[in-house]
Amino acid sequence: MDAQKIEMYVLMNNKYFPQDKMGFIKEKLAQLDDDRFMIISSLEMKDPTTLLIISVLLGYLGIDRFMLEDTGMGILKLLTGGLCGILTIIDWFQIQDMTKEYNFKKVMAIL
Repeated sequence: MDAQKIEMYVLMNNKYFPQDKMGFIKEKLAQLDDDRFMIISSLEMKDPTTLLIISVLLGYLGIDRFMLEDTGMGILKLLTGGLCGILTIIDWFQIQDMTKEYNFKKVMAIL
């Protein structure tokens, strides 16, 4: 794989992944063929900032957890109003990291 393509991908998608895992992603991308790289390049990533806004506005309904495919917690938040707001407030501080981990796992499933 061309190093320039890898650097361009990393620069364009840096905000979607945890910073501590970027080196691992670069290593895996270097081992890919062009067809797999095109598949990964076309993946739609969840934006951590967008999910934070959704969590602040609709977090008590569990919408943020449903978007991360965490349906169990989404249903719990929906039925309990975010555990009377406690889980909603906790999610405000953790949702961006959870989104980056979700994106990382999504890419790792293809690699």
